[in-house]
Amino acid sequence: MYASPRREAAPVDARASCGIVVSVPESELAEISQKTLAYYEARAQEFWQGTRDHDVSQNIDALLGAIEGEGPFRILDFGCGPGRDLLELSARGHQPVGLDGAEAFVRMARGIAGGEVWRQNFLALQLPAAGFEGVFANASLFHVPTRELPRVLGELFDCLKPGGALFTSNPIGNNVEGWSRGCYGAYHDLERWRAFALGAGFEELHHYYRPDGLPRERQAWLASVWRRPARAG
Repeated sequence: MYASPRREAAPVDARASCGIVVSVPESELAEISQKTLAYYEARAQEFWQGTRDHDVSQNIDALLGAIEGEGPFRILDFGCGPGRDLLELSARGHQPVGLDGAEAFVRMARGIAGGEVWRQNFLALQLPAAGFEGVFANASLFHVPTRELPRVLGELFDCLKPGGALFTSNPIGNNVEGWSRGCYGAYHDLERWRAFALGAGFEELHHYYRPDGLPRERQAWLASVWRRPARAG
């Protein structure tokens, strides 16, 4: 997930003036980050055992199918956790780079998947400009407080090459945020999430709900796919 902030965070990004009401004071960001990270650090092995067999091939297929051009693709696994999806992306012939703020997850991902895994704070990212064809943000961006989300999405936009794609999957909510079982989360509905992503400059491709195959009322996750527009001409 993310580590404690290393720089001041701007409350609003000029590209994403979505009319969002900011409910979290900037002074609380460090505590939010520290406590959420501590939750995952203490449960890293438990998290791996509980998620290692989850089938997210539908989500990986959605990302790869949205990227323009020919592979293999360099893909940022944003919030990579212990490395499950890094393994799958590598097995498909791509070049994934993991990113997580929890030291235990970074260590596990390097051991399980190998390759590059960066320890970075979601709230203080240092990403290469136009460095990736894809960003896979599976069950990670909902940990970003609402006041920081426009800026973080803008930074993910900037790290994509033109024609590159962003995949996100987040638990659906009624545009509220707060603490749940030791973790901080922001829970948006489709309309609010769309406003954030469009405000950051992305083109909307499509969305769907998960887990696949369940009745809609039991699908608690919103998956969505976005693209950084290709350069004109």
